[in-house]
Amino acid sequence: MENMRELRNYVVPEIIYGVETHGLAGQYAGRLGIGTVLVVSDPGVDSAGWMGKVMDSLAAAGIVAVPFLAVTSNPKDHEIMAGVEAYRRAGCDGIIAVGGGSPIDCAKGIGIVCSNGGHILDYEGVDKVPRPIPPLVCIPSTAGSAADVSRFAIITDTDGLRKVAIVSTSVVADLALIDPTLTTTMDPNLTACTGMDTLTHAIEAYVSSSGSPFTDLHALQAARSVAFHLLAAIDDPSSVTARNGMMFASTQAGLAFSNAGLGAVHAMAHSLGGLLDSPHGDCNAYLLQHVVAYNYVSSPVRYREIGQALGFDLHGCTDEVVCEALVEGIGRFRSAVGIKGSLASQGVRPEQLTILAQKALLDACMATNPRRPTVGEIEAIYTAAL
Repeated sequence: MENMRELRNYVVPEIIYGVETHGLAGQYAGRLGIGTVLVVSDPGVDSAGWMGKVMDSLAAAGIVAVPFLAVTSNPKDHEIMAGVEAYRRAGCDGIIAVGGGSPIDCAKGIGIVCSNGGHILDYEGVDKVPRPIPPLVCIPSTAGSAADVSRFAIITDTDGLRKVAIVSTSVVADLALIDPTLTTTMDPNLTACTGMDTLTHAIEAYVSSSGSPFTDLHALQAARSVAFHLLAAIDDPSSVTARNGMMFASTQAGLAFSNAGLGAVHAMAHSLGGLLDSPHGDCNAYLLQHVVAYNYVSSPVRYREIGQALGFDLHGCTDEVVCEALVEGIGRFRSAVGIKGSLASQGVRPEQLTILAQKALLDACMATNPRRPTVGEIEAIYTAAL
C-alpha cells in the first residue's frame, strides 16, 4: 500500500514502430504543421542513404527541408549553437532528427535554445527547460541510445571536458518513427557498442531509486531481449529478426530509463566521455560490471532478477554467489560482443581518476543510483575498471 501511495509520472512520445516507418516523415511532419524543417543528421547516416530517403518523403509532402549534418559523436555545445543559427537563418518551424543518439541529442539541444534563448549549457540539470521546444520528430538509426523516446539530452561541454545531462519533459519528441531496418547498416562494432548501452539502460532503470511497475516491465524485458538478440545481430547484421529484437529492446529500455532515471554507470561514463570523446556505449561497457559489484548490496533481489533475465542459473545461490555470477557474466558478455580491454587500454591514466570521480558525482544521473557513493568510492570503481 505504501508503494501505491507514491505518485508516478510516466511520459512517452507518440511512437510508430515498424518497417518503412521512416517513409512517413513527410506525412507526419505535415500533421504537426511544419512548413520548413531542419533535418539534423550526420555524415555516416547520410552516406548510408537514410537521410536522403527522409528528405524525399518531406519533399513529396511539400515541406521545405534544410539539412544540418555538422554533428559529431558526443554532440558538442558549439555544434548545437551552429544548428540554432541554421534553424533561425532558414526560418524553420520544426526539427527532424535522423540518426543515433548524437544527432537526436543535438536536435533536442537546438530546439531548447531556439525556444528558450541563451546557450545550451544554461539548461544543465533536471527540469531546467521552461518552454517547450519546436515540433520534433525522431527517426533512430541505431538500437542503443533510445534518445528518440527519452526526456534526456546529453551534450558535451567542450571547454569543461565533460558531458552535461539535460533532463526535461520539454525535450520529449512529439513523434518517434522507429524502423528497425535502419539498423541493418550498422557495423558490428557500432552494434555492440549501442547494444551494451541498451543493456546498461535496462539494468540501471531496474535498480533505480525512482523505478516503478511501469518502468520495471520494460527494463526487465529489454535485458532479456539484449541477452537473446545482440550476438545474433552482430553475427548476422542483415537478420531482420535480430535487428528488430534489438531495436525493440532499445525502445523498451528507453521508456524505462526516461521515466525511472539511470545511475552511476551513466554518470561515470559521461565523465569519461567528456574527457576522452569516446563512444558512450563503450564507456558504459567498461564500467557496468564494476558498478554492479558496488551497487549489489543495495538491491540484491533486483540484481538477482536481472541475472535471471540474462539467463544465468541462480537457483538456490547465496547473494554472494549471485553477485559474483552477475559481475563475471556481464564481463564475459562484453568480451563476447567484442568490447575487450579496460579503461587503461582506452588511454585513461591513474592520475585522472580523482577529477573523473568528482565530475561523475555531480552528474544528474547519479541522483537515482540505488547507493549513494562518495568521491573515493567512485574513484575505486574507476580503478577496478582500469
